[in-house]
Amino acid sequence: MEHQDIKEENRRIRFLRFLVDLSILSIQESDCTLEEASEMVEEARRAALNLFPGKELAFELIYRPRFQRVIEARFGLPLTPTLSPQAGL
Repeated sequence: MEHQDIKEENRRIRFLRFLVDLSILSIQESDCTLEEASEMVEEARRAALNLFPGKELAFELIYRPRFQRVIEARFGLPLTPTLSPQAGL
Protein backbone atom coordinates (compact mmCIF):
# COMPACT_ATOMS: atom_id res chain seq x y z
CA MET A 1 0.00 0.00 0.00
CA GLU A 2 1.36 3.41 -0.90
CA HIS A 3 1.83 6.22 1.58
CA GLN A 4 -1.06 8.22 0.11
CA ASP A 5 -3.38 5.19 0.29
CA ILE A 6 -2.50 4.67 3.95
CA LYS A 7 -3.16 8.35 4.71
CA GLU A 8 -6.55 8.13 2.99
CA GLU A 9 -7.53 4.98 4.87
CA ASN A 10 -6.47 6.55 8.17
CA ARG A 11 -8.58 9.62 7.33
CA ARG A 12 -11.63 7.43 6.66
CA ILE A 13 -11.07 5.53 9.93
CA ARG A 14 -10.85 8.78 11.91
CA PHE A 15 -14.01 10.08 10.26
CA LEU A 16 -15.89 6.87 11.04
CA ARG A 17 -14.76 6.95 14.68
CA PHE A 18 -15.90 10.58 14.92
CA LEU A 19 -19.26 9.72 13.36
CA VAL A 20 -19.83 6.76 15.67
CA ASP A 21 -18.78 8.76 18.76
CA LEU A 22 -21.07 11.63 17.76
CA SER A 23 -23.97 9.24 17.18
CA ILE A 24 -23.43 7.59 20.56
CA LEU A 25 -23.26 10.96 22.29
CA SER A 26 -26.46 12.03 20.54
CA ILE A 27 -28.24 8.90 21.74
CA GLN A 28 -26.97 9.39 25.29
CA GLU A 29 -27.59 13.13 25.60
CA SER A 30 -30.58 13.96 23.42
CA ASP A 31 -34.24 13.27 24.06
CA CYS A 32 -34.50 11.02 21.01
CA THR A 33 -36.88 8.09 20.87
CA LEU A 34 -35.81 4.47 20.59
CA GLU A 35 -36.85 4.55 16.94
CA GLU A 36 -34.71 7.64 16.29
CA ALA A 37 -31.76 6.06 18.09
CA SER A 38 -32.12 2.91 15.99
CA GLU A 39 -32.16 5.05 12.85
CA MET A 40 -28.94 6.79 13.98
CA VAL A 41 -27.32 3.37 14.28
CA GLU A 42 -28.43 2.41 10.78
CA GLU A 43 -27.25 5.73 9.37
CA ALA A 44 -23.85 5.15 10.97
CA ARG A 45 -23.82 1.65 9.49
CA ARG A 46 -24.64 2.95 6.01
CA ALA A 47 -21.90 5.57 6.32
CA ALA A 48 -19.41 2.93 7.45
CA LEU A 49 -20.25 0.74 4.48
CA ASN A 50 -19.89 3.69 2.12
CA LEU A 51 -16.44 4.35 3.55
CA PHE A 52 -15.48 0.67 3.71
CA PRO A 53 -17.54 -1.36 1.22
CA GLY A 54 -17.86 -5.04 2.02
CA LYS A 55 -17.02 -4.63 5.71
CA GLU A 56 -20.46 -5.40 7.14
CA LEU A 57 -19.08 -7.98 9.54
CA ALA A 58 -16.51 -5.53 10.87
CA PHE A 59 -19.26 -3.02 11.70
CA GLU A 60 -21.34 -5.71 13.40
CA LEU A 61 -18.38 -6.90 15.50
CA ILE A 62 -16.83 -3.54 16.37
CA TYR A 63 -19.50 -0.86 16.45
CA ARG A 64 -22.88 -2.64 16.88
CA PRO A 65 -22.01 -3.80 20.45
CA ARG A 66 -21.13 -0.23 21.44
CA PHE A 67 -24.46 1.01 20.13
CA GLN A 68 -26.26 -1.86 21.87
CA ARG A 69 -24.74 -0.99 25.24
CA VAL A 70 -25.70 2.68 24.90
CA ILE A 71 -29.26 1.94 23.81
CA GLU A 72 -29.73 -0.64 26.56
CA ALA A 73 -28.45 1.86 29.14
CA ARG A 74 -30.60 4.71 27.78
CA PHE A 75 -33.85 2.86 27.09
CA GLY A 76 -33.51 -0.37 29.04
CA LEU A 77 -34.14 -2.31 25.84
CA PRO A 78 -31.78 -4.26 23.61
CA LEU A 79 -31.18 -2.99 20.10
CA THR A 80 -32.36 -5.58 17.62
CA PRO A 81 -30.06 -5.66 14.60
CA THR A 82 -31.68 -5.01 11.27
CA LEU A 83 -29.38 -6.78 8.91
CA SER A 84 -29.92 -6.38 5.22
CA PRO A 85 -29.96 -9.49 3.01
CA GLN A 86 -26.73 -8.36 1.33
CA ALA A 87 -24.94 -8.22 4.69
CA GLY A 88 -24.27 -11.94 4.48
CA LEU A 89 -24.81 -12.47 8.19
